[in-house]
Amino acid sequence: MIQVIYGKKGSGKTKRLLDMCNRMVDEQHGDVVFVDDDNRYMFDLRHEVRFVNAGEYGMRSADMFYGFLCGMAAQNFDMRVVFIDAFLKLIKTDINEMGWFFERLEAYSNAHGVDFVLCISEDAENLPEFVRPYFI
Repeated sequence: MIQVIYGKKGSGKTKRLLDMCNRMVDEQHGDVVFVDDDNRYMFDLRHEVRFVNAGEYGMRSADMFYGFLCGMAAQNFDMRVVFIDAFLKLIKTDINEMGWFFERLEAYSNAHGVDFVLCISEDAENLPEFVRPYFI
């Protein structure tokens, strides 16, 4: 399953994502991962959450980020949910060109039982139609 939290900068998206992530530790029977582009929220998460600063890995494209997510999941078969903050900063690609990414991510999620929650800094009316089914 993929879920998308959206809204303009300063609208409370990251706070909502952090709260969801911290609650998920008690609800999941597997590992919970939080991916961000820097370390600023590392100490806002419970210690059971695996924090990953994806900004340290030099990703320059959506392809690289997808491979990064697949590599994390291949390394950890107990991973059940991945929270991704600053999604647009991490993919470095126009969201309108990301239909393939959402298709692949959904297929991966269904095949391997890993849920993804993405935080996108943009208003709903500016997001492409393929993202809308994932809105929460």
